[in-house]
Amino acid sequence: MRILDRYILSRFAFNFFSSFVILMFIFIFQTIWLFIDDLAGKGLDIIIIGKFLFYLMPDLTEKVLPLTVLLSSILTFGTFAENYEFAAMKASGISLQRSMFSLIIFVTILGGVTFFFANNVIPLSQRKIYNLRKNIAKVKPAAAVSEGIFSDFEGMNIKVDEKYGENDRFLRNVIIHKKTKSNINSTVIKAKTGELISSETSDIIQLVLTDGHYYEEVESKKNKFKYPFAEASFDTYIMNIEVPELDNEDLEEDRNISTAKMKNISRLSKDIDSIKTDNFRIVRAFSKNITSRMGLFAPLVTKDTSIVKSKERLEKDSITAAKVALLRQNKPKQDSINADFLHLFPDWQRIQVLTSAKNAATGILGSVTGKKDEIQKRYKNYNLHILSLHNKYALAFSCIILFFVGAPLGAIIRKGGLGLPMVIAIVLFLVYYFIGVFAGNYAKEGNIHPMLGAWVSTLIMLPLGYYLTKRATEDKGMTNFGAVTDFFKNLFRKKKETD
Repeated sequence: MRILDRYILSRFAFNFFSSFVILMFIFIFQTIWLFIDDLAGKGLDIIIIGKFLFYLMPDLTEKVLPLTVLLSSILTFGTFAENYEFAAMKASGISLQRSMFSLIIFVTILGGVTFFFANNVIPLSQRKIYNLRKNIAKVKPAAAVSEGIFSDFEGMNIKVDEKYGENDRFLRNVIIHKKTKSNINSTVIKAKTGELISSETSDIIQLVLTDGHYYEEVESKKNKFKYPFAEASFDTYIMNIEVPELDNEDLEEDRNISTAKMKNISRLSKDIDSIKTDNFRIVRAFSKNITSRMGLFAPLVTKDTSIVKSKERLEKDSITAAKVALLRQNKPKQDSINADFLHLFPDWQRIQVLTSAKNAATGILGSVTGKKDEIQKRYKNYNLHILSLHNKYALAFSCIILFFVGAPLGAIIRKGGLGLPMVIAIVLFLVYYFIGVFAGNYAKEGNIHPMLGAWVSTLIMLPLGYYLTKRATEDKGMTNFGAVTDFFKNLFRKKKETD
């Protein structure tokens, strides 16, 4: 390796690793701020919080690595241009592409490492986070309950005045509101003391309440204007609860996203095929059920050509011709019957027919509406798997493409340091990141193909990198404002001449 290549590579490596450390700390503090409600005030040890953040760091590299490559490339070549080192390279006959040669090799290797990282390390870290959160819920189930406020605890709201004892397992002055399937609080349980009993080998938490009262609203089927309720006192009341998650967000969607991120490419490819087959099977079965219930889509009967030909021959016969003429004569009457067949029935039967048709249509619409949410969730999970698969490839290529955006951009702006390069890098990264976020959200909902949702931000940066590299190679600025002004001057000059 030549001295110049070593020098350029060393400067880029210094900017790369220093920027990576700084940006990683910034994103870690952002993550702490996002999860502050889940981590603070839960009685968690500093070791558990440290493990949680350590396992979360690989997932942050999806955001940190592209920004680091973009920023370090702008800093490196901006400093070269500002200190006239780049001009000295050109005077020695070294072009921009030649000066970027060692860094191109470095970034290509970095892309391969990033792909390995996204395919192996990130799924492992996601599994570690999932297991850690479940273990926290098992060992310290009281972490999901806050003092003095109502907390959502697996389908019910629970409030305690005080938590004490080992792992805050003992509770004082417990109030529980249990929810029905329609999300209505119909049951209230009050107890003076309570205890949370859990085990690492079980997914069930026992909530043992002592010295309390049980109130439940009873739905009256005979008279809807009466609201009876049941009341009971108890010495000991035991509730079995499944292990809750640490956060209280949309658990089903979060679980699907985490499940897709936990898998590598080979597992994702297999699951995509199986999910697709399963979705088609469910849709076909539901469609067949609706078709049989409606009875409108009868299978077409294939015509026998020999019978058709024989009928054509019979029509030439005089008797058949007379029958055909009679049929044509009665055709308007038959059409009127088909258009309004209800007049064939008396009034009371018409009402029955219409009521039956309305009830059947209402039942069909209810079934379709109920099945629609389930099918949408299944296809959203399918889209998430495809999106996660292509994100692993797109992350590796984004590091390479963003280098070709940042390196010529630094040579064009001719500024080093953390001032203007940092601003430009953040603006470009925000454009890249938000395009990826919006495209990913559209892909999850099925508005665009998931493969396009993973690649669209990278594909948008590709022509920008080509344009900037071409401008920097020709030693031109980012835009030629003189050509723009000349265009408008010529335009106005032509208008004056015509006047």
